[in-house]
Amino acid sequence: MPKRDRAMEEIEIAAATVEQAIEQAEAQLGLSRNQFEVEVVRRGTSGILGVGSKEALIRVIPLERARPETAENDMTQVVTEVLNTLLRLLCVTGKVEVLSADIPLAFNVQGDDLGILIGRRGQTLSSLEHITKLIVARRLNTWLPLRIDVAGYKNRRRESLQRLALYLAEQVKTKRHAITMEPMPADERRIVHLTLADNPDITTHSIGEGENRKVVVLLRQG
Repeated sequence: MPKRDRAMEEIEIAAATVEQAIEQAEAQLGLSRNQFEVEVVRRGTSGILGVGSKEALIRVIPLERARPETAENDMTQVVTEVLNTLLRLLCVTGKVEVLSADIPLAFNVQGDDLGILIGRRGQTLSSLEHITKLIVARRLNTWLPLRIDVAGYKNRRRESLQRLALYLAEQVKTKRHAITMEPMPADERRIVHLTLADNPDITTHSIGEGENRKVVVLLRQG
């Protein structure tokens, strides 16, 4: 576990629940949950019949992730080399593209028949991204936030989830009952939470454990 960099600024995030606040912190900081500490300042309360409800409030303390003393082109080169090595070991032909040289770095693997790198519900892609982060962190001696996509899968999935979230929100308002979505990984649940975060009539929360964790879309109380 990296040491905490006390010079980094702490931030506070409010949301309907502590879990949603943490998921917003991950999206806002571009970090995974194990890269920051969370102090619960206030747990959300629903009040009585919606009266007196309060949002949850957390204080987020990022762990050390100082930018390496490595030039941007060198960092992107390291990640590209790692990805090319993994593709070779997996006997997969693909071209690594640099989408962003800013932190967090972003890459996309282009090619034909890359479904094997995506997997069911993007699980293989998530594993590929995690392994790449671990190898790059060892090479650079620091944790480097980065995002890996394959054939634009994540962008298409994000747009699909956003459309689905908006559609389900309308169904909940029309039918006046909650709808539970299929199980999704944490990054996809964040997309749903963030898409509906500002909806005045709808709220969301997650239920279940592990791979069976899913989002519930329901009417706001009060």
